[in-house]
This record gives sequence, C-alpha cells and structure tokens, in this order.
Amino acid sequence: MQAWYRSRALYEAVMKLARSGRFGEAITMAEKIPDKAVRSRAFNGIVVEMARYGADYRNALPKAVEAALDIDGDDRTKALMGLAFELMEMGKLDDALEVAKHITNLSNRSKVEAEIALRLAREGKLERAMRIIDGILDEDVKTWATSRLAGEL
Repeated sequence: MQAWYRSRALYEAVMKLARSGRFGEAITMAEKIPDKAVRSRAFNGIVVEMARYGADYRNALPKAVEAALDIDGDDRTKALMGLAFELMEMGKLDDALEVAKHITNLSNRSKVEAEIALRLAREGKLERAMRIIDGILDEDVKTWATSRLAGEL
C-alpha cells in the first residue's frame, strides 16, 4: 500500500513539473514511480502537456507507450486508448495512430482507428480516412465507421 501512496505523491509532483514546462525533471521523476499504472498515467500526462506547450514530445512518447505496455490486462488497453484519444483531440493524428498500433484488443484498437479516420474526414482528408477504415480489422467497427463517414462530409 505504501508503494501506491508513494506513487500518487510522485505522480502529483510529476504533473506539477510538466504543467510548468519542466519536462526533463518530470520524465526523470516519472521513471521512479513504482506503481505501473500510475507511472503510465504520469508519462501520458507528460506527453499531453508537452504537446500543449508545443514542445517536442517525440522522445517522451515511446516512454509513455512502454510504460503502458508494462501494465497488465484491461488497464494497458485503457492507458493506450486514453493516450491515443488525447493526441487525437490535439490534432496529433499520426501519433495517435502509432499509439493505437500497440493496442492488442482488436475491438478497442479498431474504435480508436475509426475515430481518427472520422476526424480526418472532417478535415477533408477523405482518401486517407478511407484507407484507415479499410484497414480496420473489426468488421462491426468498420461498418459503423463507414456509415458515419457520410455524415462527416
């Protein structure tokens, strides 16, 4: 239980550092978080804050993915989906797609890919959106995304 409380305290400190633009210190501290799920959340938060600041988060993104992959079960999927959706909301669609590739749950990976494709369609990038939809492996999600595509045009 102490490891979790220590993890929470470190997480709060990491996020304060990240929100103030002190990303190097935040990454160093996040690496010391003992709880895997909390560590993953911290790295996700660092990447998001770096993106908000307009900082180059390319070195932090693999750390966030790696931290998420260290988690077992459904929490791994939730961490990766959360990061992918945060990146998508900020318009970082290529990075969101890259994160989605690490989601092993087929249905959830397909949902992320579908949302990214629909976002691309809204931006007028229909050909790329269709390529992504065509590559979706979950047939139900592929059908849903295709039906929604017309509404996005």
